[in-house]
Amino acid sequence: MQPVRPKALRQGDTISVVAPAGPVVRERIERAFERLRSRGYHIKTHGDVFRSRGYLAGDDKTRAAELMAAFADPESTAVWCARGGCGVVRILDRLDYDLIRHHPKLLVGFSDITALHLALQNRTGLVTFHGPNLQDGFGADEEMSATTEAALWRAIAPQQQTSTALPPSYTYAESGTRDVSLRTVMPGVARGRLTGGNLAVLSGLEGTPFEIDTVGRILFLEDVNESGYRVDRYLAQLALAGKLTEIAGVVLGSFSCDEDADVGDEAALTEPLYEYLGELGVPVLAGLPAGHQRENWCLPINALVEVDADARRVTMLERPVCLANQ
Repeated sequence: MQPVRPKALRQGDTISVVAPAGPVVRERIERAFERLRSRGYHIKTHGDVFRSRGYLAGDDKTRAAELMAAFADPESTAVWCARGGCGVVRILDRLDYDLIRHHPKLLVGFSDITALHLALQNRTGLVTFHGPNLQDGFGADEEMSATTEAALWRAIAPQQQTSTALPPSYTYAESGTRDVSLRTVMPGVARGRLTGGNLAVLSGLEGTPFEIDTVGRILFLEDVNESGYRVDRYLAQLALAGKLTEIAGVVLGSFSCDEDADVGDEAALTEPLYEYLGELGVPVLAGLPAGHQRENWCLPINALVEVDADARRVTMLERPVCLANQ
């Protein structure tokens, strides 16, 4: 399906905030609203974003309806997810993908929002943005790191950048960023459209109409609070489903162990990743700061990228958004 690029976000635009997964922490969302308003944006909701129904932010019908209202809203440029958690998969078959295709907007979120990224990629071709949810990004106690915020605006609001050239391509690399260390697992260079997200979520979509399409693509993976045997299970499922046989390359984001993991379990967590992915004969780059950590660089899902595992960098080969004059 031909990729569809949403309009870039500009200061003064309206952002629709939705809660398609778990319930939010009011204090943190209100803090996120304040910080976005201070950066020149208007905030709009399409229901009670603070609603709670057990481990969900409302029943399936309501969450799906609010998400659709956000995409249909003529005032909004972006649809920003309040948080992840769980429950997005429960509403995928309730969405109007034709309406979304004809009203493309910026979608920002990660974690359980992976399910939404993949569904929109497959059904609409929309370029979406794997980046900080509001609760864990602008809503965190500590201000978002300068490098994470810069990566976010560079992807979704390039006109805010100080450079007047606005080059369509840009690169993710270490560049002296503290605590960021990219690692070559398998050498090589490959190009393809980026897909993926949270490993547990995307493996759970196998066998559904919304399962991931990896043919000729660069596969991005991240996860949190996992153990080696569960990562092994997820990767085995993808391998048995044929999802690892025709990928062009792999980019690994942040992975973390169970909170109760013993010292040394970090190696057990990465071992299955390197075992499954290191034998595919494609470039594999690890350590990109994207996922469940403070450094959470925004990645445009369905944009054309190049992974250079030898030089330890990932380059966006096209601007993932349309500028005002395009």
